Amino acid sequence: MEVILLERVPKLGQMGETVRVKDGYARNYLLPMRKALRATEGNKKVFEGKRAQLEAQNLERRKDADVVGKKLDGQSFVLIRSAGESGVLYGSVSTRDLADIITRQGFTVNRNQFVMNQPIKTLGLHQVPVHLHPEVEVNVTINVARSEEEAERQARGEDVTIREQDDIADLGLEIGAALAEAGPHAEL
Repeated sequence: MEVILLERVPKLGQMGETVRVKDGYARNYLLPMRKALRATEGNKKVFEGKRAQLEAQNLERRKDADVVGKKLDGQSFVLIRSAGESGVLYGSVSTRDLADIITRQGFTVNRNQFVMNQPIKTLGLHQVPVHLHPEVEVNVTINVARSEEEAERQARGEDVTIREQDDIADLGLEIGAALAEAGPHAEL
């Protein structure tokens, strides 16, 4: 199906271009999200009549996104989650969780603006891109930790998933000391 793009769509084209896309992509995404019109003669005339207005709206949305992007770019947000000893979460961090934590900090971000190729399933610092506008992308750091104290340690660069490993010789000395304290009649 041929469509006229009403805004810039990544990996597809710029505003005003007529592009050929699969029917399902047009019907299920581009047309309902008002990112495109079917490329008919009537729609081409309508688009040309509204082109200046659409470009002005796009420019205004981009300016707003730039302002928010400058404040949001590079920010770090702490997310507290339960995890095992090895640092693997008992669930995963979704885009809804990210939108909630960033919105609580005073920014307006929707969950569909986050670009996550894989869900976050481990403790640590994670860089997550945020698409504020088709032409404005910023990165935020998500600090996933089990507690606030652990989040502070991770922010300083410490690895909180490393467990203390006992040396076998130290372990033997501890057992010997315990047996010595128990006395000669201690059962093993």
